[in-house]
Amino acid sequence: MEFIDHPLIKKNKVMARLYQEAIVDSCREKNSLIVLPTGLGKTIIAALLTVYRLQKYEGEVIFLAPTKPLVMQHFQTFCDVLNIEDMEFFTGTVAPSKRKELYKNKKIIFATPQVIENDIISQRLDLENVSMIIFDEAHRAVGDYAYVFIAKKYMEKGKNPLIIGLTASPGSEKEKIKEVLENLFIENIEVRTESSPDIKRYIQDVDIEWIEVGFPEEYKKIREYLEKYLENKLKILHNIGFLRSASLGISKKDLLNLGTKIRKEMNQSYGNMEKKYFIGIMAQSAAVKIHHALELLETQGIIPFLDYFERLKHQKTKSAREIINSELIKKALNLARTIEVRHPKYEKLKEIIEKEIKKCRNIIVFSQYRDSAQKIVNLLNNIEGVRAIRFVGQSSKIRDKGLSQKKQKEILDKFRNQEYNVLVATSIAEEGLDIPSVDLVIFFEPVPSEIRTIQRRGRTGRRSAGKVIVLFTGKTRDEAYFWVSKAKEKKMHKILLQMKNQLKKKENIEKQTKIDDFIKIIVDHREKSPVVKFLSSRCLVEQKDLPVGDYILSERVCVERKSSEDFLRSLMERKIFQQIKGISESYEIPILIIEGEDLYSQHDISPNSILSAIISIILDFNVYVIFTKDSYETMLILLDIAKREQQKGKREIPIRGSKKIMDIRENQRYIIEGLPHVSATLAERLLKHFGSVKNVFTAPKEELMKIKGIGEKTADEIIKVIEEKFE
Repeated sequence: MEFIDHPLIKKNKVMARLYQEAIVDSCREKNSLIVLPTGLGKTIIAALLTVYRLQKYEGEVIFLAPTKPLVMQHFQTFCDVLNIEDMEFFTGTVAPSKRKELYKNKKIIFATPQVIENDIISQRLDLENVSMIIFDEAHRAVGDYAYVFIAKKYMEKGKNPLIIGLTASPGSEKEKIKEVLENLFIENIEVRTESSPDIKRYIQDVDIEWIEVGFPEEYKKIREYLEKYLENKLKILHNIGFLRSASLGISKKDLLNLGTKIRKEMNQSYGNMEKKYFIGIMAQSAAVKIHHALELLETQGIIPFLDYFERLKHQKTKSAREIINSELIKKALNLARTIEVRHPKYEKLKEIIEKEIKKCRNIIVFSQYRDSAQKIVNLLNNIEGVRAIRFVGQSSKIRDKGLSQKKQKEILDKFRNQEYNVLVATSIAEEGLDIPSVDLVIFFEPVPSEIRTIQRRGRTGRRSAGKVIVLFTGKTRDEAYFWVSKAKEKKMHKILLQMKNQLKKKENIEKQTKIDDFIKIIVDHREKSPVVKFLSSRCLVEQKDLPVGDYILSERVCVERKSSEDFLRSLMERKIFQQIKGISESYEIPILIIEGEDLYSQHDISPNSILSAIISIILDFNVYVIFTKDSYETMLILLDIAKREQQKGKREIPIRGSKKIMDIRENQRYIIEGLPHVSATLAERLLKHFGSVKNVFTAPKEELMKIKGIGEKTADEIIKVIEEKFE
């Protein structure tokens, strides 16, 4: 057994593996995506690259992972194998001021992306001398996830930048893989599979066994009722033109995507065929819920199925109420309550564990659903020699408390030390966590995701031959999901190899937008929109506690930004006009930006009410209203206004908002509105009655009380404010 000999690597700690050395050699000067099955040493490759970059370029290395346990796990691995003391891991619990100092003194930083993102925006972290950033679980680098922002900023600022993405699977959709590659500026792909010649010698055989159970006869009538209901909803969607056919074979993913499509069309066609869209949204929402119920019945059994409908009863959506009140669903639920037959998977699982526990040191059982996981634990703990424990995520649900990070670690330590020998886990155990290699992995159900299948399978066969058993219910979604995930995995490898062959370093990389040091935007520190990230790539952003508005663009321009959902919520809670009044009274040019394309398809507010509110904002408060489709478009508008104001108009950006210029009538009303309990309407009445500000201020109490809306108490307070000596 040969170990790597290097002054920065601890002796006899890192075995020399040719495939790891080949990958390091290929990636040390090119932005690279490394795709390796779980358990083949992605973290060790990252450590070897870290040693190389620190020696050649000095500076710092940042290692990012999506969760705190993963961050700590990578930190511990580096501590175990590297002769480098200047390492630190950050989470949100480390004070920002302390982080700023540690960045200057540490060579390797481990952190969640949210921490690094905030420190870049707040200018606590300078990326110029960072010699490498490692993005673990790199398939997350899509959409608005923090990885995307960090990579962009790093490529703009870094003196000698290198990006390394690590993943077991980036997905099987060509567009998604392409998005990951673009967002991480990837120039090189290193992909290995279990069949790659250079890693075969390091992988033990994994025997995959498929065990089919039958779908209980007693369940079939329930399924008929559900399918009849689902078919009715699909026919509605087909008849109004949203589906090509009403086939029951439609996937849940396609149904979810259909909801997005309907809402988008509705916003683009406001005023035309409005009823069609509301009917479509209702039918789509109900179809998704029933599709999920069918999946529970076929793959988990009666009890999880009934539990789901119990939760559905407490939902306040129209689609949930319609489902619960449907005669077909009532028949299905009444029948389900009379059936005591447990799903055959439970008995089969018990039979397998009774046999395998005699020869396996440890076993992981994967289940998609928390309810099922608990039922499995209860079942298995009745078997002699089994010490089973449930392992779930941190988030809590109704009647189901999540596990704290401390408790998760405690469970894994006890599993590693054989205090528990069966871990019944949900998806939390699939991604990255340092779960010991096991002798047997059991899928309680297949999953239609190639990423999750690869991650689950990778929990066995690392050091010795492993075994995977997949339970599935014949002629149901279970069977379909297995073939879907297999096809996706093959497709993923094919796409990656194609892209690896095609990927060449672009000769004309678009010059990254350089920050214009002369443009500055003040942002309210409570504003958490992606707009802030986008802006900080293009101008100076200063976060402050703003009394009104979200963005100050100049001494006369202030912007209140609302997502369409926020706007509607503020409208329902009657807060929007108070917020609008604040910017209207404080700035010469107040602007409201409403962001999002689904303004008229959310909540139970009629489109007429929404339009009336917008018209009132424009006419009654003199506020400009701008609509944008997303946060990126919002950023472009804010930046353009700021440039016009600060560069062309030569207007400075103030720390405090300046009052807008008012005519004499507005000034008079503004002064009177400053009196206790005096609204804009009441100020108008007072001025009309008394004729001037002076006459209002000198009016006796009896005269004030003649004005509608002013009683004795209000009159006393007004006179007290006017006459009392200032101290």
